[in-house]
Amino acid sequence: MFSELLKKYSWLDSQRAIATKTARDVEMALARTDRTLADFQALISPAAAPYLEEMARQSHHLTQQRFGKTMQMYAPLYLSNECQNICTYCAFSVDNKIRRRTLADDEMLREADALKAMGYQHVLLVTGEANQTVGVPYLKNAIRLLRSRFAHISMEVQPLDQDAYEELIPEGLHTVLVYQETYDRDSYKIHHPKGKKASYRYRVETPDRLGRAGIHKLGLGTLLGLSDWRTDSFFTALHLHYLERTYWQTRYSLSFPRLRPIDVLGVEGITSRNFSNCLTDRELAQLICAYRLFSPEVELSLSTRESPTFRDHVIRLGITSISAGSKTNPGGYVVELQSLEQFEISDERSPAEMAAVLRRAGYEPVWKDWDSSLMTVHP
Repeated sequence: MFSELLKKYSWLDSQRAIATKTARDVEMALARTDRTLADFQALISPAAAPYLEEMARQSHHLTQQRFGKTMQMYAPLYLSNECQNICTYCAFSVDNKIRRRTLADDEMLREADALKAMGYQHVLLVTGEANQTVGVPYLKNAIRLLRSRFAHISMEVQPLDQDAYEELIPEGLHTVLVYQETYDRDSYKIHHPKGKKASYRYRVETPDRLGRAGIHKLGLGTLLGLSDWRTDSFFTALHLHYLERTYWQTRYSLSFPRLRPIDVLGVEGITSRNFSNCLTDRELAQLICAYRLFSPEVELSLSTRESPTFRDHVIRLGITSISAGSKTNPGGYVVELQSLEQFEISDERSPAEMAAVLRRAGYEPVWKDWDSSLMTVHP
């Protein structure tokens, strides 16, 4: 289990190792092709900042070599904002006095049809963490309803037990995203004081349960800004390194969610929040390149949290998957446009507009990257 390996690593020692990397360490990392975790530390260190142009050049080359000039398109479909956890950074947190909303079957299908009309074949199902309301029976039903409409169904919901994943995968579940939020135990405890999510160990062991269950693809990431982004990114790389070697038949993706402000007027308990730990655009570009140089096979995904200008520039650096036209509220496409968003998006361009941007940059938008007939699905 990764939790056992994690015991061998100190947060403070890792933070110190990154901070003390030198220009020579960076140059040695750039000269290698089979890079180590120590090389990754060098590439995300302050010492690597002057080398960003060379990192970008190598990252672009590796991405073109492995993925070609294609970009996977996906969209989130928020099914529910009900949640039993307190998370200090999330609008869906149970202590926020908002109207809760969970989509019924006909509403899911209306949302799905809206996404299909935009051209999507890849959908990401998202809920809050409420086992009684949106537990395994609800998720199984949602996958059964939607699998005939989409070639690829992903899920970002509460962590589940291994047997639950083994129940959902044959129904058509292809990918699960599970973000640790932060690997810093002290920060994790501060930001997750109540609910099942308060268990650091249960969350950090979720990818192991998914690997043993045989998931096709698994997504990792941290919420950049909760703690020191460099150290969190190192522990994400450590986790990826472990998983790639332990569950080698599974594919992997990484996401880069930066904290976004919550600003919902007239809703008690939710106010604008500024996050001092967030990385700059240049630092995020450095991080994207560092991950590509460390793991040429991993898929790198960027959401509409980021600005149009930033997204247009970094798609060439190593990104292989991108969303567009996203709504982060249940029913946000057609059912209930004004329900509460989980966070504010920054890039509001439609899928057609984003596809046009990609084509002008020489990339081909890919709406479907595998065929559902290749997966055994129960009738």
